[in-house]
Amino acid sequence: MPPASSMPSPSSAPSVTARLDRARPYALALFRVAIGLLFLCHGAAKLAGVLGGADGSGGTVPAGTWPYWYAAVIELVGGALVLVGLGTRAAAFVSSGAMAYAYFSAHQPEGLFPMENGGEAAALFCWALFLLVFTGPGALAVDGLFGSGRRAAERERSTLAA
Repeated sequence: MPPASSMPSPSSAPSVTARLDRARPYALALFRVAIGLLFLCHGAAKLAGVLGGADGSGGTVPAGTWPYWYAAVIELVGGALVLVGLGTRAAAFVSSGAMAYAYFSAHQPEGLFPMENGGEAAALFCWALFLLVFTGPGALAVDGLFGSGRRAAERERSTLAA
C-alpha cells in the first residue's frame, strides 16, 4: 500500500459531480442526436415508405392529408434539424407541439394513460423535445458554429469552469 502522503487527498481529486458536469454538453449532444434521428425516422417512414412505412407494410401518408402528412413533414424536417443541431430550440419547440397535438387528438381519447392508448412514443417525443427547448443542443451542434450558439456554448463552459 502506498504511503498516505502519495495518495490524492479527497479535496484535490475531482469529484464525480465535477467530472459529470464537464461531460454534460457531450451527453446532451448524444441525447439530441438520438432523439433527432428517431424522430426523423418516423417522418421518413410516413413520407417515403421506408423502415416499414406508415402502416408497417411500406405505405405512405397521402400528400396534404390533415394532420398526418403535416405531422410527417414536421417529423422529418424537425428531426433533421434537431439531429444536426441547427435551430435546435425552435425545431424542438415546433416538434414538441406537434407531438402534444398528436397525443391529445389521436391517443388520449382512447384512454387516459399512454399505456392504455398507444401514445407512449408521442408522449416521450413531446417531453424529450420539450427538454431540448430549454437545454439547447449541447456540444457538436451546427448552432455552435454561428454567433448566438457560440456565445451560449462559451457561457456554458464558463459556468461549468466556475
